Amino acid sequence: MEADLSLLGQIKKEFQCKEVDVRAYSPLTLAYIGDAVYEMIIRTVIVERANKAANELHKKTVKFVQAGTQAAMITALQDTLTEDELAVFKRGRNAKSNTSAKNASITDYRKATGFEALIGFLYLMDDMDRVLFLVKEGIERVGLNI
Repeated sequence: MEADLSLLGQIKKEFQCKEVDVRAYSPLTLAYIGDAVYEMIIRTVIVERANKAANELHKKTVKFVQAGTQAAMITALQDTLTEDELAVFKRGRNAKSNTSAKNASITDYRKATGFEALIGFLYLMDDMDRVLFLVKEGIERVGLNI
């Protein structure tokens, strides 16, 4: 693998993915990939900080990936978002989903979907620096310790 390619670049190259305009993706598609990217970041940090049993790792992860936490993070981050980022968040928040929140209000669930859409958009734009900044800043602004 080429050392100068990002993970996304390596995946696209290895699997011969064609270039797609990220803005053409539906907000729920962006949220789908954003959910995975966000969870990978959280799991990576938790694993790197403590080599524990999987059950303990899962318990620690849950508080970060629940809709209420993500909703609080995006609310705290709104003043740091660019116009484009805010537009992506709003598209995700306003998207009509066939799933519903299990343990969150519909408002929190929609904000979390918008947050995940933003993370997915930035990931697919290959802007992991911005993704990591927003995740770290969001965690700090809501007062969580990871």
